[in-house]
Amino acid sequence: MQELCESNLDALFGLQLVKSEFRFQSFRFDTLCFDEEAKAFVIIEYKKGKSFSVIDQGFSYLSAMLDNKAEFVLEYNEILAKKLKRSDVDWTQSRILFVSPEFSDFQRNAVNFKNVPFELWECSRFANDIVAFSQVKTTSQADINEVGGAKMAESSVRKVSKEVKRYTEEDYLNGGKRPAWVLELYQELKERILNLGEGVEMKVKKVTIGFKQNKGFVDISISNSGFYVVLNLKKGALNDPAGLAEDVSAIGHWGSGDYRVYMQSDENLDYVVGLIRQSFKNQV
Repeated sequence: MQELCESNLDALFGLQLVKSEFRFQSFRFDTLCFDEEAKAFVIIEYKKGKSFSVIDQGFSYLSAMLDNKAEFVLEYNEILAKKLKRSDVDWTQSRILFVSPEFSDFQRNAVNFKNVPFELWECSRFANDIVAFSQVKTTSQADINEVGGAKMAESSVRKVSKEVKRYTEEDYLNGGKRPAWVLELYQELKERILNLGEGVEMKVKKVTIGFKQNKGFVDISISNSGFYVVLNLKKGALNDPAGLAEDVSAIGHWGSGDYRVYMQSDENLDYVVGLIRQSFKNQV
């Protein structure tokens, strides 16, 4: 599993390999990665059995990373010949991916909170050497910080939770407090995007809401006056006869891609969905 994942990190998870079997102090991380879009380190751990505790190991590893940030930045710079600074890293987006052929109900329930910085991925092998990865989705809206009472405050869970933040769609919708027309337009666009094809899913990030199939193809950045739709297409790859999309390849912007469209009404909704479809087809 480790060799397969490390050979296909970008295709599977959109991550960059930093080092396999990264060791420091008494810790050994199976795969150390970097998420270029989120500007955050990601640890991948591979498991064969169903008896290990994802909660204990996960928070222990994240706590160790947050206590030794310089070690991770140094490893990144030495391996990739970069000049990353600690301040360049968004430590709030640190996370761990556990990959296993199968997870037990206990393991699934252990991370079934809305804000745990872990992802469970099951790796299944089929005939003809076909391998499939599927993420175990979180369904609970419970907050892990509210579990365990006073003892929780003394644990690594509380410590990590103060620095690491898992964002939800509700964070962007501001508890429903955004203008009604913004919420309605967003919901309509969201449904249209999710219906572009099988397996399209939403990925909530720190400053955008992204949508992906095999890879991310569009990001939405919401405000009270409207929202930007960022298309994950390189400059020159978009067919935009109406000229609604702005070329942002040379300026800083949220989201991935070189084009964005600003929406303040549903006037051009069908046209914008057509632009998004181009980006969708480019990713599959």
